[in-house]
Amino acid sequence: MSTQKSRISDEEVNGLISKLQSLLPESRRRNLSRASSASKLLKETCSYIKSLHREVDDLSGRLSHLTSTLDPDGPQAEIIRSILGS
Repeated sequence: MSTQKSRISDEEVNGLISKLQSLLPESRRRNLSRASSASKLLKETCSYIKSLHREVDDLSGRLSHLTSTLDPDGPQAEIIRSILGS
C-alpha cells in the first residue's frame, strides 16, 4: 500500500486566501492589493492576530483591576458577571 500525500490545488489556495482576506478588518485590507501575495496576506494576518492578543491582554488587565476594586456583592459586580456570563 503506497502512501500518497494529498495536495491542495491552486483553486483551493486561492479560495482560502480570499476567505482569510475577508476576515481582516477593512483598514487592514486596504493595505493589500488584489494582486497581493499570499505571503503578504499571511504576514498582515499574523500582525492583526498579535494586535488582537495585545488588546485582549489590555482589556483583561483593566477588567481584573476593575473587579478587584468592586464590592463582590454589589450591583456593578453583578453587571460584570452577567456580561461575562459567569
